[in-house]
Parts: sequence; C-alpha cells; structure tokens
Amino acid sequence: MAVFSNQATLTYNGQSTNSNIAYGEILDVLAVTKTPVENSYSQGETVTYTVALRNTGGNALNGLTLSDDLGGYQFGNTTVYPLTYVEGSVLYYVDGVLQPAPAVTAGPPLVITGINIPANGDAVIVYQAVANSFANPEIGGTITNTVTVIGDGLSAPITAEATVDALTTAALSISKAITPSQVVDNDRVTYTFVIQNTGNEAVTATDDAVITDTFDPILTALAVSFNGTPLVEGTDYTYNEATGLFTTLPGAITVPAATYTVDTTTGEYILTPGISTLTVTGTI
Repeated sequence: MAVFSNQATLTYNGQSTNSNIAYGEILDVLAVTKTPVENSYSQGETVTYTVALRNTGGNALNGLTLSDDLGGYQFGNTTVYPLTYVEGSVLYYVDGVLQPAPAVTAGPPLVITGINIPANGDAVIVYQAVANSFANPEIGGTITNTVTVIGDGLSAPITAEATVDALTTAALSISKAITPSQVVDNDRVTYTFVIQNTGNEAVTATDDAVITDTFDPILTALAVSFNGTPLVEGTDYTYNEATGLFTTLPGAITVPAATYTVDTTTGEYILTPGISTLTVTGTI
C-alpha cells in the first residue's frame, strides 16, 4: 500500500492561496508471505522456505522477479550471507499446479525470474537453503531473510521476511583409545573415552548420559576417572568382573557446550567442541 497526496494553489490578482491536502492510497494487488518449514537451523542443515504470492487484481501479473537476500548482514566493510541456496531446489506452482522451473540465479542474492500469476490467482515458490558458517550457531542466534518482488503491474516492490532460530541442542560423539596398544598378561592398560559436544547446549547431570562398554579381555582392579577426578564404583559406575560389563551411572557424565569465536577477517563462526574425558585403567 502506498499513500499519495496533492495540494492545489489558486492565484488571483497577484495573490495566492493553497487548498487543503488531499490524501489517497494505492492498494497493493499483490500480497506476499514467506514461511520457513523448519522453525530452527543448525550449521550445515537445510531450511526450506515457502513464498506465497496472491494476486487480488483483475489483471494477470506476468514476468515478476523474486529475490531473496539469503539473510545477508553487514560484517565490517562487507556483507556476509548465512544461507547458501541449494541448486535445483526451486518448485513453482500456479493455482496449485506444478509449473516448469523458472530461471534461477543462485547469488547471493538468490534471484528467480519469470513468475506469472493469473488474475485473482496464486503462485507458490518453494526452495531450500543451507545454513553455512556465517550462520550464528549460538543459543539466541537467528537468521532473518527477506524476499522482494518487483515487476510490471506493481506500484512498488513488495517484501516479506522470515526468521528462524538457532537450534538449541547438544550433539555428542565419542571416541575410544587404548594405551599401551601392545600388552601381555597382567599388564595395566588404560581405555580413554573422549566425548565431544558440537552443540550449543551442555549435557548436564540431569540429562542422564551413560557410557557402556564390555571389556574383552576382562579387566580387574579398575581405576576410573572423569576429567581427572576419580569415580567411585557403585556411586558413579558399575562393573561386572565376570562379564567385563562397565556402565557409568546416570549423572556421572557431563559435557560442556561447544564455544564459538568469530573470525575477525571473514566473519565466519569457528566452533570449538566441548570435551569431557573418561579413563578406565585395569589389569588384563
């Protein structure tokens, strides 16, 4: 919607007087909404967007161009883009019927041309983008991106925006090593379990993370520690010397959240995983 105004001037006998100001509105014939299918994002994951265009006018709108700024924001003297368009992902529907794919320039910005909407009709554009290393992965991070539609029959560009939030979650992985790797009977060996968290949320005692392992060959005379602090059998873990089954008890394993720094040159987010270490030493 655009507002316009006019004022007239009357001149007579060397004098002039102004009329009142008359106001009017130019109503938009095109309504645009943008909706993310996913409510949250993680770096490397895909976000699907749906852009709905409704032509309320009595004439068709042909040859429209839609652009998406892919969430671009200012970093220093440049613009960085937290979304990367997924090639070939555009789907184009007119009045519910799938159409041949329009022309697409991946950008950034993403540009889709040749959109036609019949009188009193609808068009829907669906496409995907991946949250990249410029997407803020921290708790409270967001991506807001805006679509703009221009073309003949429109009095001004029409815009719509959508915001998705960084997913709040822990993301754990575990690795295991043994030292020494070559042993003889009655040697002491140490199993080291390294748990990494690449998520932005810590794993706390109430999350009940548990590590289970069956040692083969079976170990005896265990010494167990977590992040350098000794653990107590029966309180922090259980061990069956008949079967070799080792299990930490709920609450014993915690892992800090990942931390993030921003590259001062590029603006990319650099992830440092949160790490916890469990060691189990025993005699073979």
